[in-house]
Amino acid sequence: MLRIITDSASDLPRDYIEQHNLHVIPTPVVIDDVDYFDGKTIYTEEFYHILDDIKRDVKTYHINPAMFTDAFTPYAEAKDTIIYLCFSTGIAGTFNAANIAKNSVLEDYPDFDLTIIDSKCASAGFGLVVSKLVTMLEKGASKEEIIEAADYFISHVRHVFTVQTLAYLIKGGRLTKFKGTLAETLDMKPVLIVNEEGALAVIKTVRGRKKSLRYLIDYAKEHIYQPENQTIALCHGEDMESLNFVNSMVQETFHPKDTVISVVGCAIGAHTGRGIVGFCFFDADDGKFTKYFQD
Repeated sequence: MLRIITDSASDLPRDYIEQHNLHVIPTPVVIDDVDYFDGKTIYTEEFYHILDDIKRDVKTYHINPAMFTDAFTPYAEAKDTIIYLCFSTGIAGTFNAANIAKNSVLEDYPDFDLTIIDSKCASAGFGLVVSKLVTMLEKGASKEEIIEAADYFISHVRHVFTVQTLAYLIKGGRLTKFKGTLAETLDMKPVLIVNEEGALAVIKTVRGRKKSLRYLIDYAKEHIYQPENQTIALCHGEDMESLNFVNSMVQETFHPKDTVISVVGCAIGAHTGRGIVGFCFFDADDGKFTKYFQD
């Protein structure tokens, strides 16, 4: 049987995961030296309450080879064909760890057919790509078509997001304390994208929260393709007020065909804090794969 699996950095809504019987490998998060697993032993509401206390010791590490071996082995035993779409190598070491596990499993199951794809994506953008491939699988696409489509949709998904506070970026070492503290004092907010290499990149810094949220719309105006014909995704770090503010602008400006809303999970949220808000969409149509997405 051909199956698609992913990991929890895709931040897909729980009801979607259940509806499509999707295997999502959980990302580890360490809270005060205790290991938890995103979406399995800890959920976002509890996680962000813990994260709000900046004094709590919260860390993440990527899914390691042993965890991947445990996840892959049952499929090898069942002789399933697997496509695993993983968290961007530009942000985490997930892809390399998965390949180490693949080689280990192949020693015992040399005929195991496993394709590992670097999504070069994160959070809701990652989820959009996964959902495209799941739809294709459910409509009878072949392994080769899905792999080709993955490359196409990865190259055309856009992520743009901003954060409420720089404290977590400073704490995680992604921003120096001097620059971060100065920016916080001036109420400067970064607007970031996931670039073509799958890494985080600051594209603009603006003063004030509302201005940074409005810039998400400005960025999308430049890059979105026919929003009335596509599903867009919004994500947030348990911040409904900011989500609703952005969503109202999105609906009024773009009138998208459909909107998926998800909560940013532990893998990313640990480094951004509660106030992250993101807008993800495609900058092109479905190309040669359009037949799989027609109503």
